Amino acid sequence: MSKGSNKGFRTEHDSMGELQVPAEALWGAQTQRAVENFPVSGQRMPRAFIRALGLIKGAAAEVNTGLGLLPKGVGKAIQAAAQEVADGAHDAHFPIDVYQTGSGTSSNMNANEVIATLANQGGKAGKTPVHPNDHVNLGQSSNDVIPTAIRVSAQLATVEDLLPALKHLRKTIDKRARTLGKVVKTGRTHLMDAMPLTFAQEFGAWSAQLESAQARIEDALKRLRRLPLGGTAIGTGINADPRFGGKVAKVLSASTGVRFDSAENKFEGLAAQDDAVELSGQLNALAVALIKIANDLRWMNSGPLAGLGEVELPALQPGSSIMPGKVNPVIPEATVMVAAQVIGHHTAITVAGQTGNFQLNVTLPLIAANLLDSIQLLSSVMNLLADKVFVGLVVKQDRVREALARNPILVTALNPIIGYEKAAAIAKRAYKEQRPVLEVAVEDSGLSEAELKRLLDPAALTRGGIHEQ
Repeated sequence: MSKGSNKGFRTEHDSMGELQVPAEALWGAQTQRAVENFPVSGQRMPRAFIRALGLIKGAAAEVNTGLGLLPKGVGKAIQAAAQEVADGAHDAHFPIDVYQTGSGTSSNMNANEVIATLANQGGKAGKTPVHPNDHVNLGQSSNDVIPTAIRVSAQLATVEDLLPALKHLRKTIDKRARTLGKVVKTGRTHLMDAMPLTFAQEFGAWSAQLESAQARIEDALKRLRRLPLGGTAIGTGINADPRFGGKVAKVLSASTGVRFDSAENKFEGLAAQDDAVELSGQLNALAVALIKIANDLRWMNSGPLAGLGEVELPALQPGSSIMPGKVNPVIPEATVMVAAQVIGHHTAITVAGQTGNFQLNVTLPLIAANLLDSIQLLSSVMNLLADKVFVGLVVKQDRVREALARNPILVTALNPIIGYEKAAAIAKRAYKEQRPVLEVAVEDSGLSEAELKRLLDPAALTRGGIHEQ
């Protein structure tokens, strides 16, 4: 509540007394206290989280109006204001640091105050002034709003951004693999030459990793969509209509096109963040897969003369301020850094998930910020990998064929015929003399050249099985 202005400020008060708030601010006293109490990082709560708060407040007002708990004019004014918040029209008025009260009470009141101010502008609510606690926060507590906002924001970001990016990357890899089904290369284990495989097989392994990651993430979303709204302070549902939580979940599902359910046990949803930790764990696993893919690409691209030089990635920018002509695999490098950050976020989320006693977790803003940052980072970098790496990747087939022809490990195919010891001797001689294994095998195996060409055909070896005379 305000009492006038003084040189760019106005006086507001809450249950603790009066304080000065910037005159143009849409927020009120409780938000201002948080701004002054938590000058920690300068990092504000993510846009996706603010969007979720707006969606939740709007849905709550719609349900409370329908239940006869809010005057229609007040309810409609809150819904309109909450939609503006959800749409991002007032992000500048959400100034509170991520590192705030562990329940996120400050962010909940920030939303309540901004929405109440907007709802009161121009007499939109009619004769009844909209109060941030009594009306915008009706049937709610910070203790159920913030855990709900974590789940809503993460679910939406995953469904709208992460999964489409993941599917796009996988489809792009699969498309390139289909064009490389007949191109055979040297496989590697321990970074050393191994049996041959096709580029399609190698790319297919990456695609399979991403398919598994997608399945794990989608499974985690089944638990993340259970919303504890309606549990209010500790899970008993005090001061909320028993129908409130279920109806809000239905409104959110209808308005977003993404499924949400009302949690059967709201005590769990307030006291624990295991579902957020689970999703973070699946993002962690995706990050591990992306590091594998990115580092494979970096090795395959290495050189161009003194490295493997199997592929050439698109040249995106100069690679050195001192070495002219140098080009680096910048997108795979960015991918590794993104993945490292996601792994770090997961460690923090894991610790945060443990942090609470009895009926409330008290690290909710950190969980929200890290989880949403992980989703955004992974979404962005997967699109970059697809569009700036795999689309323009070129296989250097002459280099690949040359290395394959000199690969002494091809002699593995002769094990069933001449035995491991004799095959090993041929491989060692071929490597020592830097000669193709076929030439040495003709001299030392006792098999005809025609038979050896059939047995040592790299393309045939990519199909597996036992090769016999």
